[in-house]
Amino acid sequence: MGEELPPLHHLSIRQEWDTAVTEEPQDQVLEAEGVSLSRAVIGAPKQPRSSLGRRVRSTVSAYGFLTPAVVLVVTFFLVPGILLLILSFTDLSSSNFNDPWNFVGLSNYERLFTDPFFPKILRNTVFYVFTTLIFFNLGLALVLALVTTNIPRRQGFFFRLVWLLPRLTPSVVYILMWTRIASPDPFGIYNQLMPEVLGASGGNLFLGGSPWSFVILTNGFIGASFGMIIFTSALMSIPDDLITAAKVDGANTWRIIRDIKLPLIKWPLLFIATYQTLSLLTSFEYILLLTDGGPGLFTTEVWALTAYKRAFSSYFGNSQWAYGATWAVVLVTVALLMAIVYVKIFKFNELVEEPRIENL
Repeated sequence: MGEELPPLHHLSIRQEWDTAVTEEPQDQVLEAEGVSLSRAVIGAPKQPRSSLGRRVRSTVSAYGFLTPAVVLVVTFFLVPGILLLILSFTDLSSSNFNDPWNFVGLSNYERLFTDPFFPKILRNTVFYVFTTLIFFNLGLALVLALVTTNIPRRQGFFFRLVWLLPRLTPSVVYILMWTRIASPDPFGIYNQLMPEVLGASGGNLFLGGSPWSFVILTNGFIGASFGMIIFTSALMSIPDDLITAAKVDGANTWRIIRDIKLPLIKWPLLFIATYQTLSLLTSFEYILLLTDGGPGLFTTEVWALTAYKRAFSSYFGNSQWAYGATWAVVLVTVALLMAIVYVKIFKFNELVEEPRIENL
C-alpha cells in the first residue's frame, strides 16, 4: 500500500496543473468579453471619429506645406500681373510720374497694333522662339540625352558636364567670348580663319552677315543643356527589363527609342516644351548683350526686348512705362495660350490619370 501512494500523489498534482491551465484562457476570454461589453454600454468613441481627425490633420498639413509657395506666387506673379494690366490702361511715364494716373482705355493697345514695326517684331519673335526650341532646346537636348545614356557612364557624365559649362558661365562673360569669336574680320577669331562661309564675303559671318544664326546658337547651347539634364534623368529611370525584353524580341536601337523610350518620357517632353517656350518668349538678356536688337533697325529685336525698351529706355528723355506694360500684357496672354495648347497636344489629362488595374 505504501508503494502506491506516489502515483496517486503525482496524479492529483497533474489534475491541479491541468485545471489551472484550462481555466486561465477562460478567465481571459471572460475578461475580454467584459471589457468589450463595458465599452459598448459606456459608449466608447468609434473608429470613424479618429479617422476624421486624421483626415483633418493631413489636410491642414498639406495646406501648411503649400502656403509658402502660394504666398510667393501671389506676391511675385499674380499681384504684379494685375498691376501690369491696370498700368496698361493708363498713360504713365517718367514725365508724368508725380501726377495722378490718367486712364486712357485701349489707346495703348491701338497704338501697339498700329505700330509700323509690329509685324517685323512679331515675325522675329516667332522665328526666334520656334527655331531655338525645335533645333536646340528640344531637338539637340534629346539627342544629347540619348547619346550620353547609350555610352559608358563616366564618359556620358563628362560629356554632360561639358555641355553645362555655357549655363554655368555668367551671361556677360559668355557673350563676350562669343563676341570675340564671331566679330567681323580682322577682330573676330572665326572670321580670320574662315573669311568666306555660307555666302558671307569679307569675313563678316554672324554679327555682320548672319546675326540670327549667332543669336540662335548662343541661346540654343544654353537651352539644350537644361533639356539634356531633364531628358537624361527620365531616360535613366526607364526599367532595364523593358529594354532587355525589346532586344530579346529583336528590336534595334531606333525601334527601342521610338516605341519605348519616347512614349515613356511624355511628361519631360511636355515640361521642356512648355517651360522653354515661355522662357524664350520672355527672355531677351542674351539678345540685348549680343546685338541689342540690331544690326540695323529691329533686325534681331524680339517682343520681350521691345517691351523692355519701351518701358525703360529713354525716348527723348521719357520712359513710357504704360506703353511697355501694354507690350508685356500681350506677351503674357500669348504665353498662357501657348501653355494651354501644349496641354491639349500632350493630352495632359491622360498623363495625370491613375492607371487602371486591368492595364497593369
